[in-house]
Amino acid sequence: MFHSFYTAASGMLMQQRGLAVSANNMANVETPGFKTQKLVSSVFEQNYLMRYENGQKTAIGKGSPARIVESVPTDFDSNMLEPTDYPFDMAINGQGYFNIKGEDTQYLTRNGKFELDTEGFLSLPGVGRVQGEKGDIHVGSSNFQVLSNGAVYTDENVNVGTLLITQPPADTQLEVFANGLYIADGVNNQTQIANTTIEQGVIEKSNIDLNREFASVMEMQKAFGANSTALKAIDQINQKTANQIASL
Repeated sequence: MFHSFYTAASGMLMQQRGLAVSANNMANVETPGFKTQKLVSSVFEQNYLMRYENGQKTAIGKGSPARIVESVPTDFDSNMLEPTDYPFDMAINGQGYFNIKGEDTQYLTRNGKFELDTEGFLSLPGVGRVQGEKGDIHVGSSNFQVLSNGAVYTDENVNVGTLLITQPPADTQLEVFANGLYIADGVNNQTQIANTTIEQGVIEKSNIDLNREFASVMEMQKAFGANSTALKAIDQINQKTANQIASL
């Protein structure tokens, strides 16, 4: 009976975590450069399944009373670029990430929905200033141009910096933060990445498939309800068993 309880309870926890992941994906469908996440599950404490027949015991396979969350990987595939004609919008056409200096750390992101802060620096709202090869980039106004190599020029043709683009090695584990922000410790900064260009007046759309997310949510809601019903039934059986034994 306890095996059944663990199976139903772990099923509910799995679906609850999956719903949270899908909800976060859907909430960021309009966040430029946001990368979707998926839930990967695994079994916990596999046991041998046995069959008893004519007094003989035979192994027939393996089973597990519970499933657990193994990981929540991020799909880093790029998505289509969308023109906006807004000078502060930028997109990386190829590999790499923008660098944003936050209050206590430096973030990587594909979100190029930048703005001008109160002091005239290029910034990502609510996060921090966009980083160039030599630090913060001061543009002063919307009258500036970004070349394909990331060099930033004012309307007076003065170079005020070059966007710092970082491409972590393939085996680097990126720590995921909210709204498409990542941290990669120990990664060297790079500005020259093969086959990568910067486009101004363009944003990268998120790679979230809403149809798939809606289908997943409906599937997980049904599974959550089924496990909840099973858990209630198991609890009722346990109560009846306890009451009947206690009455003897």
